[in-house]
Amino acid sequence: MPLRETLARVDADLAAGRVPAARQRLRGLVSSFPNDLALRRRLGEIYRLYGEPAQAGRWLYLEPDRDAAETSAFEARYADAAERMNALAWRGSESLAETPFAKEQLEAVRAACSDALGRDVDWGISSPAPEPDDRTGRLADTLTGLGCLVVAIVIVAIWVNGLVALFD
Repeated sequence: MPLRETLARVDADLAAGRVPAARQRLRGLVSSFPNDLALRRRLGEIYRLYGEPAQAGRWLYLEPDRDAAETSAFEARYADAAERMNALAWRGSESLAETPFAKEQLEAVRAACSDALGRDVDWGISSPAPEPDDRTGRLADTLTGLGCLVVAIVIVAIWVNGLVALFD
């Protein structure tokens, strides 16, 4: 559905008092247009109406006139830098930000996440979580394979036992 049409439905939902429906539509729009600050602002205002300060702070985080209590609630809920970076759901470079304030905020969040993880991270689709240790991954893969083999042997043993019992 086109952006204008969806925004018209959001307005109709709000006029009819269907705040959850409007919120869901805006979440979809922000997911499709993650760098549109106007959509983020509208979503944050709906969360404000809904009485959810952490989510309002999340979506208004890039606004210079944001509410300090909402921003604090967002930062408390997403205390880890990587969680906060994921929660903001920005895609692409900070240079795509429409305002200098938003650009500064995004740069600060990305820098904090990079410092916390000990490596450079970028805004993108994938999580900025640390990459797993290869040795741990191999051990886990081996244990998973052995577990599957044991389950397969048990199933075959039960099946054979059933066949033996059937013909006795």
